[in-house]
Amino acid sequence: MIWSRLVQYEKDMASPYKELFLSARKVILSFKEIEETRKERITTFGIPEGGICHMRTTSEGVDVGLLKGSILEDKYGLLHVRGSSKKIRVFSFDKLDSSKLKYYISQSIKIVRGE
Repeated sequence: MIWSRLVQYEKDMASPYKELFLSARKVILSFKEIEETRKERITTFGIPEGGICHMRTTSEGVDVGLLKGSILEDKYGLLHVRGSSKKIRVFSFDKLDSSKLKYYISQSIKIVRGE
């Protein structure tokens, strides 16, 4: 028997938080030059200069892992550490606030571009 592995995106599409994931994805992809890559364990987003974030559904909503999160200004106090990474900060939500997601993504883009 051959076992096919689902990529995380397919799992996200089967999640109760599918619509939330798709809404957040639309916000992220609204930024110029951001491209999506679907990997086995995560969906990632980046610009030509480097990675910006990754995203996946969880049992409680959606997590957006900001790859430069440790150096972002967090005026909303919503970023937290999940796992062992010291650089990534996670923005978790069960309801999307597009303006807050845009705030974190735009900062991340500026940092990756060296602005």
